Amino acid sequence: MNPMPILLFLLAIPPLLLSSSQATNQRFSDCAPVPFSCGNLNLSISYPFLVDKRPSYCGYDGFHLTCDYSADPKLIIFIKSQSFQVLDVDYSNNFLTVVDLAVAGQSCPQSYKNTSLDFSLFEYTEFDRNLTLYINCTGSPNSIPTFYEIACSLGAVGGHSYYRLDNSTAIDLFGVCSSIGVVPMNQTVADMLVNSRGGMNLSEAVRAGFTVRWLPGLGWCDDCIISGGLCGYNVSNPQEHTCFCSNGTADGTCLSLLKENDRVKKKVIIGVCAGIGGFLLACALCFLWYRRKRGHQAFSSYTNSLTGHSKSISRKVSEVEVGSPTYPTHFFSYQELLEATDSFNVSKELGDGGYGTVYKGNLRDGRTVAIKRLYDNNNKRVEQYVNEVRILSCLRHQNLVSLYGCTSPQSRELVLVYELVPNGTVADHLHGPRAKEGNLLWPVRMSIAIETADALAYLHAVDPPIIHRDVKTSNILLDKEFHVKVADFGLSRLFPIDATHVSTAPQGTPGYLDPDYYQCYQLTDKSDVYSFGVVLVELISSKPAVDITRDRNEINLASMAIHKIQNCELEQLVDPSLGYHSDVKVKTMITLVAELAFRCLQGEKEMRPSIKEVLEILRGIENHDTGHQDLQPSVPFSPDSVFGKWTSRTTTPNNSG
Repeated sequence: MNPMPILLFLLAIPPLLLSSSQATNQRFSDCAPVPFSCGNLNLSISYPFLVDKRPSYCGYDGFHLTCDYSADPKLIIFIKSQSFQVLDVDYSNNFLTVVDLAVAGQSCPQSYKNTSLDFSLFEYTEFDRNLTLYINCTGSPNSIPTFYEIACSLGAVGGHSYYRLDNSTAIDLFGVCSSIGVVPMNQTVADMLVNSRGGMNLSEAVRAGFTVRWLPGLGWCDDCIISGGLCGYNVSNPQEHTCFCSNGTADGTCLSLLKENDRVKKKVIIGVCAGIGGFLLACALCFLWYRRKRGHQAFSSYTNSLTGHSKSISRKVSEVEVGSPTYPTHFFSYQELLEATDSFNVSKELGDGGYGTVYKGNLRDGRTVAIKRLYDNNNKRVEQYVNEVRILSCLRHQNLVSLYGCTSPQSRELVLVYELVPNGTVADHLHGPRAKEGNLLWPVRMSIAIETADALAYLHAVDPPIIHRDVKTSNILLDKEFHVKVADFGLSRLFPIDATHVSTAPQGTPGYLDPDYYQCYQLTDKSDVYSFGVVLVELISSKPAVDITRDRNEINLASMAIHKIQNCELEQLVDPSLGYHSDVKVKTMITLVAELAFRCLQGEKEMRPSIKEVLEILRGIENHDTGHQDLQPSVPFSPDSVFGKWTSRTTTPNNSG
């Protein structure tokens, strides 16, 4: 039977089941994103921001944007009565890049007060650093190298002005200053300023702005949007999670509202189906026949895509083991995985897997596995799912987690099946729930560093190369013998052969994100090297990459490490339980690993070593080959060793995470 005539007839039938009570919600229409331009800035305005003529319930109080249509148009936001110019709005990360106009308009600051934020609405990010200004001071700080004189104040009648990159007030060194203030500044720009790279002066550095994260909607707003809604604001209850849906207003997501509406629909459908049941049954059978035919085509296309992709990744003969370059993906039935996890029972949960929940499962063939179930089948999550399947299906390495298979694209849900790595993550053992067990002695940490570097070197050596893009201690799994299994390839990218970089929006985890990638949108293999540098510092210090309970200048571990190493304060960074003060050999090894981490954390990617060189150095350190001829930086202006204080001011590394 040819189903097409019946299907065309169905399309011609008016929507009898549509209830008049389901008219589009007015607030849903009002709060749709709208284009807005101010000067060279073109934005799509949505929650929490407001512009003129946009209803107040579409944004959040305190987030009104206005355009100053002067000769040089500026987009302005007022925070605690201070005016800030908006340079960029990043909805994916809740980032707002702003400039404090109170100081940006001064070519030579004459007086200044602290930049002030409303911390109920905003928080600072790890990409910034405080700059302290000392205006018109009678004293001189020449004996302290971390102070820099503001060029325009040289020879000023009222005294000299200075700045420094921390919050020390040290007033006794200056005598009397007319004013002292703190201004946040982008970390990369701050480094360029103190090193005079590109001829940058203070005024230009301030005008580059700094980044804050807005808090309204953080977390719940994404869920609202994913469910098909638009985020809004309830004036009578600002803390309420208001989600405008096409058929009403929900207090969280549109899913709960849809379920309520479904119950009403069912009553209507039952009555209608009684009259046209036979007709609908025939149409349903035709539709299922058509869907099945299309499904077979989609399944075949998907399978061929995976197979073809596997064949496109061949490993370099000189650097990899002998074996077949293709690894087909096995498709599990959803029913089998449902049985393996006792219907995804909460008691089987192992934790979070980046974009899904991971469960322990027992397959019919007796294997115990880890099963990742996607949170939602939205476009972004599906893209990460397909990306991980395509990449892991083609790779085999002792320090990469093995993918056993996945569900087919026709399955009820998208699920991945991995080998079970039972001993938690490196993060768990360093500063997480298992840190008190004390299992990561220094030799184990060295082994973890080497095996992780070996896995990354393998990824960078395949053809075409693969950039992991989310190297962090929570993605480094450990087996019972504490051997490494690098996991979570949802953000990974294939790197075109002979390309110098891939232009893409920065993605990754705060604290590990390559600052050069963040600034220039150019992903390279050195982006993984930077992230691995943070992992090395974690192994040395047992501290998390980002910790908001630390002092502001030390929230970002990379920033802290750079500062401690440059100022010969490595002992303040090292975990005292590692034997740094009691074992000379351990102290030497930790010092050399710190030097290697320092090189990996260079702000300019050209100054970082390749991951292959990193691996060779780590193996040399483990084998007690501490000769500095193999460990010196291969680029000019980098410090010779962390044993001696480095005072060069031409290439201070970027401390941004």
